Amino acid sequence: MADHDPSSTLSPADAVDDEPERSLTDDVAALFEDGRTYVEAELAFQKSRAAFALDRGKAGALYGVLAFAVLHLALIALVVGAVIALSPVLTPWGATAVVVGVLVLVGVILAWRAKARFTGLASAFREDDK
Repeated sequence: MADHDPSSTLSPADAVDDEPERSLTDDVAALFEDGRTYVEAELAFQKSRAAFALDRGKAGALYGVLAFAVLHLALIALVVGAVIALSPVLTPWGATAVVVGVLVLVGVILAWRAKARFTGLASAFREDDK
């Protein structure tokens, strides 16, 4: 370990004297410029992020709509198949009535459950008058 010469160290007063003089106005201006640069960079980042999300979101929505359409067609085929399969046993009108009745019953049950969920959701956001 090398010897340390106390005369080579700077005092705090010497260190302050070596720094260039800056005013409070210069510091505020630099802070403002840094803040503006930060905001510009953040806006650019958020714009690119939103563009990416929009691109992916459009593709996802398209696939979702197509999936819904295909599943809807499959359910129509299932209903038609059920009517055709039950026709020899119940006659075509009887088979149609049974299939429609079952579908209406399932629809009413699903609508009732949806209403219950939405009522629960609405009550969570309702303000108490207490």
